[in-house]
Amino acid sequence: MAQAIEAGAVAAPVPNVGRYRWLIVGLLFLATAINYVDRQMIGVLKPTLQSEMGWTETDFATIVFWFQVAYAVGYIGFGRFVDMFGARIGYTVAIVIWTVSHMAHGLATSVTQFALARFGLGIGESGNFPAGIRAVTDWFPQKERAFAIGLFNAGANVGAIVTPLLVPFLVLMFDWRVAFYVTGLFGILWLIAWWALYRHPDEHPKLSAGERAWIQQDPADPVTPIGWGRLLGVKETWSYALGKFFIDPIWWFFLFWLPGYLFERYDMDLKTFGLPLAAIYLISDLGSIAGGWMSSKLIKAGRTPNFARKFTMFVCACCVVPVWFAQDIDNVWTAVLVIGLATAAHQAFSANLYTLPSDIFPRGAVGSVVGIGGTLGAIGGMSMALFTGYILETTHNNYQILFAICASAYFVALLAVHLLSPKLARVEV
Repeated sequence: MAQAIEAGAVAAPVPNVGRYRWLIVGLLFLATAINYVDRQMIGVLKPTLQSEMGWTETDFATIVFWFQVAYAVGYIGFGRFVDMFGARIGYTVAIVIWTVSHMAHGLATSVTQFALARFGLGIGESGNFPAGIRAVTDWFPQKERAFAIGLFNAGANVGAIVTPLLVPFLVLMFDWRVAFYVTGLFGILWLIAWWALYRHPDEHPKLSAGERAWIQQDPADPVTPIGWGRLLGVKETWSYALGKFFIDPIWWFFLFWLPGYLFERYDMDLKTFGLPLAAIYLISDLGSIAGGWMSSKLIKAGRTPNFARKFTMFVCACCVVPVWFAQDIDNVWTAVLVIGLATAAHQAFSANLYTLPSDIFPRGAVGSVVGIGGTLGAIGGMSMALFTGYILETTHNNYQILFAICASAYFVALLAVHLLSPKLARVEV
C-alpha cells in the first residue's frame, strides 16, 4: 500500500488553460439543485398533505422510510453502474427515473401510493452523487476536487432554498398536484443540456489541449471497475461508509422535518415559513462552498490532504454543537442562524467526506465506494426516520433529543474516518 498522499506527490502542474471543466460543475450544480427540489417537496408540503390526507407523524415517517430504502438500494447499484458505464450514461438513467417518479406524486391518493412514488424517486435520486463525483474525478485534478465537489454540492442548498419559495406559490396558484408536474419539467430540460454539453474529457471536442493536460496532471490510475467484494475487504471503504452512516441521517432529518418544525414551533403557515427556511439553506450554501475551499486552500498551502480534510471536518463538527439548544430559542430568526450554521457545517463536512474516495481509491473504484457509503448513509437515514416519527409522537413534538443527536454525530463520524484511515493512505486494490 502506498504512503499517504502528500501535497508534493503529484506530477508538476502544467499551465492552467481553459475553464470548460467549470461548465461541467455548473451542470452538476443544476442537477443537484433539481434533485433537492424534487426530494424536499414532500417536507415542504407535509402540513398541507397532513391536513388533506389525515396523515400522522408515523404515516409521514413511513413515506420517508421507503424513500430511504430505495436510496440505499439504488446508491450501491448506481455506484457500480457509473463505474461500468461512466457519468454521462449514469446521470441520464438516474434523472429519467427520478423525474418520472417525481411527477407520479401528483397522481397519488394514499400513503401507499405516496410511498411507491417516493420509492421510485429514491432509486433515481441515488444516482446523483455517484455520477457527479465520478464526473468531478474525471474532470479535475486532486487539488481542485474538494472545491469542485463543494460547488456542485451547493446545488443541494439552492434546491432547498427554491423549494419553500416556489412550491407554496404553485400550491396557492393551482394545487399541490400541479406543483409536482411543473417542477418535473426542470429535469427534462436539464437532461437535454447534459446530452448536448457533456463528454468525458478524453473525448470532448471543445476541450483545449492545455486544459486537458491540467486535468490529467495527477499520476495515472486504473479505470477498470473493481468488484464490491474486494472493496468491502478494505478498511478505507468503511472509513468513508461509516462517516456517511453517521452524518447522512442528520441531513435527512433537517430536510424532511425542518419545515414541519418551523410550522409548529413558531406558529407559521404556508405563506410565512418559506423565507426562514430559504434563509437556512442559503447559509448552508455558503458552508458547502467554504468547506471545499478551506481544505483545497490548505493543500495548496503545502498541507497534506489528510490534514486538510480532517482539520476542516473537525471545525465543521464544532460548528454543529449549538443546534443542541435550538428548541429553547424563542425568536425565529435567532433559530434560523443557529440551525443554518449547523446545516452549513454539515455541507462543508460532507463536501470533504465526498472527496475521500477520489483521494485514496483508484478511479475505477470511486463510484462503487461512493455507492457503498451512500447505501450505509441511507440505512442510517431509514433508522433516523422511524426514530424521529416515534420520538415526535411519544413526546408530543419535542425535538430536544433529536437536536442532541445532530450536535454529536459529526464528531463520531470524524472519529470513525480517522481510526479506519489515519493517514488517508492511497489504496492499491
